Amino acid sequence: MNWDGHVAVVTGAGSGIGQGIAECFAEAGAEVVLAEVNPLRGQAVAADLQDRFGKGLFIQTDVSKAADCKAMVDYAVKTYGRLDTLVNNAGVNFVKPTLEMDEADWDRVVNVDLKGTFLCSRYALEVMAQQRSGAIVNIASVHTVATLSEAAPYAAAKGGVAMLTRALAIEIAPLGIRVNAVSPGLTDTQIWQDIQNAAENVEEARQHWFDNIPMRRVQSSREVGNVVLFLASDQSSYMTGANIMTDGGMTAQLINRARYASKPLEGKVNR
Repeated sequence: MNWDGHVAVVTGAGSGIGQGIAECFAEAGAEVVLAEVNPLRGQAVAADLQDRFGKGLFIQTDVSKAADCKAMVDYAVKTYGRLDTLVNNAGVNFVKPTLEMDEADWDRVVNVDLKGTFLCSRYALEVMAQQRSGAIVNIASVHTVATLSEAAPYAAAKGGVAMLTRALAIEIAPLGIRVNAVSPGLTDTQIWQDIQNAAENVEEARQHWFDNIPMRRVQSSREVGNVVLFLASDQSSYMTGANIMTDGGMTAQLINRARYASKPLEGKVNR
């Protein structure tokens, strides 16, 4: 696909998966607007992409605020004259027992991860509807299928993102706009580094996670970005409402065979 003139907005592009997605668009030749709440991170990534690919503009954006989301879309359209792809990647998470959570904990995650996805999509759709074209790619999570203890707000928010994806997809399909989701598993971002740094035994921690990923490794943010690029391109022109797992097989695995004494059952038939 020729990405010349293609305009993409990526939220949460100052680090992690969002940064990898922005890099994929810039390297392909698209114009990229990096929407990031942290100005230092956003400016640094934009400068790096400009140096390497000549693409990448930063706008400070808090996706939990409607005014910021509208300003983000307006900035892209004012600068480039159109908006072809919106990637709703911005998200936050924490681990805490539900009985220790308060309203602010819940609101912090849901307002960014779910409400932010709605708000950014809402304003992007105004432009895309006039163009009669466009693609929205929502970054959901493996938590849309299965989750972990003490992650209730995140699981609820990402589950909402998956259903919002479907709801928008069927509503706006007649306008020539597609909406899909990508659900990453464990990715080599700061979160993965924090998991290892917090472990008493790093090798045991790595082994624990790899035992639960059939491909036995974490993915790079660029691997997520490549899937996003596909969903934003004409190569996926008949796909909408989909939720694509990029998880190394994590959610396909019923139980980890390496930790399960399966030998007594080998050769026997369950009836």
